[in-house]
Amino acid sequence: MNRKQLVEEVQLQMISGTITKKEIDEALNHAFDLIREVAHKEPVTLRGFGTFKVVTRKAREGRNPKTGEILTIPERQAFTFKASA
Repeated sequence: MNRKQLVEEVQLQMISGTITKKEIDEALNHAFDLIREVAHKEPVTLRGFGTFKVVTRKAREGRNPKTGEILTIPERQAFTFKASA
């Protein structure tokens, strides 16, 4: 299921039907933005769904696939999600 399908499904599940797809999409955007913001400080766990958190990936050596040149990939932060079991 992609984002568009999720928005359509939420609209179908709404009892009143007064909420538009655009409003649902905006609400999802705000929710994901809030999760990203909070996850930089502490993990965000939604029971029965999963955990969002930011992890630091160490610097490492990589290779340019086109030229074969070895280069250093710098340390970076990555946003991760682990589904609950």
